[in-house]
Amino acid sequence: MPHSLRLPDLAAIRAAQARIAPHVHRTPVLTSSSIDGEVGARLYFKCENLQKVGAFKARGAVNAVFSLPADVAGRGVVTHSSGNHGAALAYAARRRGIPAWVVMPENAPKVKIANVAREGATIRFCVATVAAREAACAEVQGESGATLIHPFDNAEVIAGQGTAALELLADVPDLDAVIAPCGGGGLLAGTAIAAHGLSARLRVLGAEPAQADDAARSLASGRVEPLPTTTTIADGLRTTLSPRTLAALRAHVEAIGTCSEDAIVRAMRLIFERMKLVVEPSSAVPLACLLEGTLPLRGARVGVLLSGGNVDLDRLPWQT
Repeated sequence: MPHSLRLPDLAAIRAAQARIAPHVHRTPVLTSSSIDGEVGARLYFKCENLQKVGAFKARGAVNAVFSLPADVAGRGVVTHSSGNHGAALAYAARRRGIPAWVVMPENAPKVKIANVAREGATIRFCVATVAAREAACAEVQGESGATLIHPFDNAEVIAGQGTAALELLADVPDLDAVIAPCGGGGLLAGTAIAAHGLSARLRVLGAEPAQADDAARSLASGRVEPLPTTTTIADGLRTTLSPRTLAALRAHVEAIGTCSEDAIVRAMRLIFERMKLVVEPSSAVPLACLLEGTLPLRGARVGVLLSGGNVDLDRLPWQT
């Protein structure tokens, strides 16, 4: 397999689980009988909103940083991120005692800038384009020799993300299906590889907003379909797949459901009200797909990855 498509296997995900264990939480799996009644299925929520830095991204970042040889790690790490991955990489670098640079768009939310700064990274701001982000990362690499840790197009990051599914399936081994939200595809790829490594019969499904349905289109066409400018509330899912993550999805993911913006808000509010959990809109997308019936799982036992809880509490979507 070309290096650009290299993916972890179950053994790599198990190794990642051992590597990151001292640095991340084993998050709980919670249930809600009233939400089960809304969708007609038995749901088991893996609460990565309670993870370090408030999102599953801590898993992949820690695995990637602690996989680096000492001489390479000593030169530091760099990434571009407007949110959770930047904070996760900064956290991982602090735990290893190495420098981190995070390139952020100048219009990044203040709460997310504060999260990255709190973890001790050096922030470089750029205009809000992919080209500007990549150029700024290349500049940091040229100055420092830092290693680029991509938010999802990285085999060690994908392996780290897959550890959440290992934990979920250890706690609830008799699931019929697992659902993860899909942006760049790192979480869904890692989840799918872990799930099928443990049980070939397990259904693995993705979920994304109808207004950012590039993964569903990519799965259908067999090639990466670019995501046009989008206005979805699920800001963590406004990302196009990479060839690497698409390869994992094509091998292991049965289908990707999509949902309306109204359903995302309804699902997010249900989780707040019924489960007393703070989740960001991206986390609510799998439940939104179940509420709208775009993932047909009535009567099934379903694991749901709640990807993160970093939401601006002053701008909740149901506030007027």
